[in-house]
Amino acid sequence: MDLRNLQYFVSVYETGSFSAASKRQYIAQPSISAAIKLLEESLSKPLFLRYPRGVRPTEAGHQLYPLAQQLLGQAAAIKYLLKEENPKQPFRLGLIKGLGVARTSDVLKRFTSRVEALELTLVPPEEKCDARIINHELLNANEIFVPMWQDDFRWVMPMDHPLSLKDEIAIADLANVAFIQREPCEGWNFLRDKLSQAHVLLDVRARIQTIDYAIGLVKAGVGCAFIPIPENADYLNDVVCRSVQNVSLTRHIGLAYSQHTTVVDTLVQLVNER
Repeated sequence: MDLRNLQYFVSVYETGSFSAASKRQYIAQPSISAAIKLLEESLSKPLFLRYPRGVRPTEAGHQLYPLAQQLLGQAAAIKYLLKEENPKQPFRLGLIKGLGVARTSDVLKRFTSRVEALELTLVPPEEKCDARIINHELLNANEIFVPMWQDDFRWVMPMDHPLSLKDEIAIADLANVAFIQREPCEGWNFLRDKLSQAHVLLDVRARIQTIDYAIGLVKAGVGCAFIPIPENADYLNDVVCRSVQNVSLTRHIGLAYSQHTTVVDTLVQLVNER
């Protein structure tokens, strides 16, 4: 049984579609389809039910998935055990706070898999580093900026909050509302100025730094937050997000670097493939 075909099967199983799997594996979709067809023929059983907008594993697909993961893991362990030692490639990557665990994990997983013997160190973006993932506002004059994400700031609240009934929230609606303050945050600085101009005070219940903690406190019912919201953020399905009138703010996040190296160019290529 071809290990590469098993790898493609795992990608289809985890992403739910041939097209998404092809993007993850960086190959054309017909190659994914052909690999799954070969697997199904060798096993004499269908592994997926095809639908117009994706696939769903059959019972045989569900049975194969853990076995495929085990085989692929063992193959990787054998390769790692027997490979020659390569010199480490140290790389310091600066990261701003508030990127979100899911996005950061995805980028770092793909990055470390692309570079052999990478010795990655994550540091604050103001420290000395080889490249940085930052807000565009932090870009230095000598740096190149490669866009990655665009996040709009939204008012985030529990699903049972009274303001969740409004399609859009006015500044006056925020008077004495329980609030989770995230700082440092350009969104909070911007909102604070608007509140001051309208003579509106919030009821600050917690002060935190990360977006993940802010969302966790919102879900716990501690208060509301004003934070940048990524596109297609599945972890926000149990909170309500609304725009605030006359408070339009977007943050542009990207990869910044000043010198080309082999590792930097690999990271740039990875970002451009998104």
